[in-house]
Amino acid sequence: MIPLRDTIPATRVAWVTRLLVALNILIFIVELRQGPHIEAFMYRFGVVSAQWTASALSHWPQLFLVLITSQFLHGGVLHLGFNMLYLWIFADNVEDRLGPVRFLCLYVGSGMIAAITQLILSPHSKIPMVGASGAIAGILGAYLLLFPAARIVTLIPLGLFFEQVELPAFLFLGIWFLLQWLQGLTTIGQVADVGGVAVWAHVGGFVSGMLGITLLRPRRRW
Repeated sequence: MIPLRDTIPATRVAWVTRLLVALNILIFIVELRQGPHIEAFMYRFGVVSAQWTASALSHWPQLFLVLITSQFLHGGVLHLGFNMLYLWIFADNVEDRLGPVRFLCLYVGSGMIAAITQLILSPHSKIPMVGASGAIAGILGAYLLLFPAARIVTLIPLGLFFEQVELPAFLFLGIWFLLQWLQGLTTIGQVADVGGVAVWAHVGGFVSGMLGITLLRPRRRW
């Protein structure tokens, strides 16, 4: 499923969302300029689970730093493009409801918890974990609680063709989360160090977004 837009207009310009999109694109350009040094760049600023054993956790300031920097790195154009698509569609309404400061706290916090979740459940991986998808998953979790009845205009692949439909947000995001959860279950116990999608980061980010929105959402006044 490919989301195209939602049906809820924001009441104000989502400046933080736009800044995040621009920052991710800018840092991706910086990545491309690394040339033959891009792998070392990823290992330096990405989260490599195998580096963070119990003894290494004493260097927590360095871990704190990479938990943030890894959110702004991407493994390719498609990785960046799909992340920015989801961010653009879902984040403006969440920022509209929370305000810029609380929204940024939710975004960055969800991304950090997402990375920690993947680190705990995949502790032996030597492949750098990068991408904004954990933070964006937190925004999706928040969106689910804030706007469950919103309609998401979605492209559904049907063989060689696509069908455009409107799905309620609770159904679209519920299916998305279920797929991440099921895919994550298939990775439990695996020790092979292979690349792929950090699905447990998606699960952790989504749940942290749901929890975070209950704490950060402004209380309505009568």
